[in-house]
Amino acid sequence: MFTGIVTDIGEITGLQAIAQGQLHRLRIACRYDRATIADGASIACNGVCLTVVASGTGGGKDSAQKTWFDVDAAAETLRMTTAKHWAVGTRLNLERALKIGDELGGHIVAGHADGIATIVSRDDLPDMARFTLKTTRELASFIAPKGSVTLDGVSLTVNTVQDVSFSVLIIPHTLNVTTLSAWRAGTEVNIEVDLMARYAARLSEMK
Repeated sequence: MFTGIVTDIGEITGLQAIAQGQLHRLRIACRYDRATIADGASIACNGVCLTVVASGTGGGKDSAQKTWFDVDAAAETLRMTTAKHWAVGTRLNLERALKIGDELGGHIVAGHADGIATIVSRDDLPDMARFTLKTTRELASFIAPKGSVTLDGVSLTVNTVQDVSFSVLIIPHTLNVTTLSAWRAGTEVNIEVDLMARYAARLSEMK
């Protein structure tokens, strides 16, 4: 479980296609303390919960990025998310799994991306940016104004909704500490709709 509050930006330094491309093993350099990363730990990478299979030190171009961890992206993850496009050099928003007692600064995020949203437009404002995105009709039904949505692992508040399109406003801090500053029209991002909206919809169906 996560909160959508990014704690580091990692960089893919290695990628190996396994099982005829149905599995990608990724090596990601980060600034986390190596001693705190255990095999089997969950780390959200651009909003996708992935399991650490190995870790060590000595990765990354930046001298500050001395820690690395390996994760496997399986066929379903490659099909459903932008992981299919990840390559060496791709920068990823990272978040460690929530611990009991941690501050819930964003909203409850499972790290199970529901699909992909595409940036339709970017409007640069003084120190901020407004993005309009579109997604599938199925996922759009769970998105509401002032509700929460997770995009590339970042917990955001929805501003407006129109049919299958919605907009979000990104504040300066978020632009500075995530990869969102690189978003442009046509960029594909991982989307996870609000878990509470899913449960509410399911309860409505059962009535």
